[in-house]
Order: sequence, then C-alpha cells, then structure tokens
Amino acid sequence: MNKTFIALSVACMGLGVAAQSFAASSTLETVKARGQLICGVNTAAPGFASVDSKGNWSGLDVDVCRAVAAATLGDASKVKYVPLSSPQRFTALQAGEIDILARNTSWTMNRDTTTGALFTAVTYYDGQGFMVPKRLNVKSAKQLNGATICVQSGTSSEKSLADFFTINNMKFKTVVFDTTEATQSAFFSGRCQAYTTDMSDLAGARTNSANPADYDILPDVISKEPLAPAVRRGDDEWYSIVRWTIFAMINAEELGLTKANVDEKKATDMRPDVQRLVGASEDMGKMLGLDKDWSYRIIKQVGNYGESFEANLGPNSKLGLPRGNNNLWTQGGLLYAPPIR
Repeated sequence: MNKTFIALSVACMGLGVAAQSFAASSTLETVKARGQLICGVNTAAPGFASVDSKGNWSGLDVDVCRAVAAATLGDASKVKYVPLSSPQRFTALQAGEIDILARNTSWTMNRDTTTGALFTAVTYYDGQGFMVPKRLNVKSAKQLNGATICVQSGTSSEKSLADFFTINNMKFKTVVFDTTEATQSAFFSGRCQAYTTDMSDLAGARTNSANPADYDILPDVISKEPLAPAVRRGDDEWYSIVRWTIFAMINAEELGLTKANVDEKKATDMRPDVQRLVGASEDMGKMLGLDKDWSYRIIKQVGNYGESFEANLGPNSKLGLPRGNNNLWTQGGLLYAPPIR
C-alpha cells in the first residue's frame, strides 16, 4: 500500500477522533457557557408539560429538564422551555435549537434510526387509546367502525390508529391537525366522534374540557408507547448525562431518598449505594464530566421519580392516574434503573 496513502489515512483517523472528542463535549460546554439548559417540550400536555398564567412550567418532562439543569448547572431553575409541535420536535433537536427533547415522545424503531435522535431512558410507559363523548354510549374502540377521529399529525398515533382499524377490518376517517391544542379543540367542538392519542394525554385533555364528566376514555389500549427524552446523536457524554439523571431519580425513589430527607440520609444512612448517590463517598460525577454533588442536587432540588409522578400525574393530582406500569420493579411496575456504582 502507498506510504503516502497510509499517512493520510492515519491523519484522517486522527482528525476523526479529534472531531468525535469535540462533539462529545460540545453540548455540555455549550450549556455551561450559556448558563441555561434549553428544553423542547409539549405545547400543552397536562402532567408532562404545561405553563400557568405566570409563565411557570410544570410536569414530568419539565422535572426531567430541571433535574438535568440541577446536575449540570447547579440550579434546577436554569431552564428555558421551548414549546414544540409534533412536526417541529426532531427538526429543532437536530438544528441545535434545543439541548434535550423532553416532549412525551414515544421511542420507536423508526425514530431511533432515522431522525438523528438518541433516546435516553423511558420515563413513562404509556399506550394509545380513545376518548369519546359519553352521549355516544360507546364502550369499546371496536364500536368505532366508520367513525371520524381527531389525531395530531407527525405522531406515532397516526400509524397505530391505521394499524388498529386494519387489524379489526374497520373503516375510519381522520381529521388531522398540527398542534395538540388544535386537535383537542376540534374534538371538544364536535368535529370528530373520537380523539386518539396516548392514554395519559387523553386524561390531560379531558381536564381541559369545559365539562370533563361528558367524556369517556375507552378501556382499549391499542399500542405500546414508551415515552423517553431524546438528545442528538454523536454526543455520547451528553447522552450519558441525561440518561443517568433519569436513573438517579429512579434510584433515589428505590432507596427512599426524597427532597425532604436527603440531607438527613446523607448524614445518617451509611448504605454504600445511598452514600454514592448523595455524593458522600465515591465521586461518581467525574464519570459524566460533572462534580461529586450532581445527583444530590437532583434529589434536593427536584426530588425522586415517585415525587414527580405523584405531583404531576398521580391519584392526587389533577389527572388522577395510577402508577401501574410506572411503578418501581420492586412494586410490580416496569421501572428498573441500573445501579450507580
């Protein structure tokens, strides 16, 4: 082989490694230099991301963003929320307009391989369903043959809807909108006989109606919708930071650490896994390019996963959803986080 060719190949490999090294640290460096995390969220999804009249955001996805800000910037409040419609979300992520896409987005093979996004960890196990006006007296989705159905464009709900009706040899007509607000408004104004989206979204949408008691959410769950925040591909360090932020929240619940007791536990609970999680023993943060207290700040400023779930989605919240699949694995659910050690 030509020596010049070999030399050029080695040089190019070196440049490639350098480029990868730069890309791996660029998001964290950008966030730190900016002093603010930019998070892409839903335009209106009670329980996941919604804003009040004073401009205060709340929701499970919002708490993930706050937790990443606490871990990387030391302050959970240093977040700018960018509301995105379904068609906008992956484009905004790829364009670098946001650092994290935390927009109750379903993790699918197509999205994982064609959008340039890398999904981090499941934060909510959901499934698609239907909501109908109670006056129609519909008790099952299989009674919707020939129905007009409101659905948001650019969502996995469109394909799952078509699959369900094909499998059951039924016909339907869609009325499609670009935004959550427009889709819900059309359904509540009577333009459609049914509205389909994730079950958690349906529960949130019903709370936005003038008369929630006028609507039924059917029991049928027609798909798997694992919801997970996503980051851009090519930045392994940032991917790890977001993923382990979520795992820290789940591990904190499993170990019984809360916003209220984390300081006491740090001083008195000598279990090795607790001491690592609160930054009192081994320095786990250096593996992520962060400081020793990264996970302590997540718990102290945001709380564990269960606290976020209960506040935003749980039985005592406005949505009133049970934990179900979103319970810890030790309590019959699917939440299982790798250990921090």
